[in-house]
Amino acid sequence: MNLLFLTDGAAAAGNAGTTPGAGMSIVSMVIYLVIIGAVFYFLLIRPQKKQQKQMDALVSSLEIGDSVLTTAGFYGVVIDVMEEVIVVEFGNNKNCRIPMKKTAVVEVEKPEGATPAETKETKEKK
Repeated sequence: MNLLFLTDGAAAAGNAGTTPGAGMSIVSMVIYLVIIGAVFYFLLIRPQKKQQKQMDALVSSLEIGDSVLTTAGFYGVVIDVMEEVIVVEFGNNKNCRIPMKKTAVVEVEKPEGATPAETKETKEKK
């Protein structure tokens, strides 16, 4: 409400032909731009960066034996992990193995009773 009052006052001062009125309208315009920029940052940019960090953490934590949910809605088990591609086995059929991008994974469920450190140790022993 106060910001609207400042712009109305600036417009009235601008009609009077005084120099401070023009300066006041520039200041109020800068204030509006800063407020709009802050709103864009907190409502659009910051949540997107946070979601991207979560997705990167999810993709980097993929290991052999993890149960995953894909963007297509299929549940499967990771049987091989490469740089950008994973091979997922769907169902009990050993012939249904599909390579897909890591970014197609939406959810990861680690094997029961195993922590990430334990799964790495058991994988190295095999």
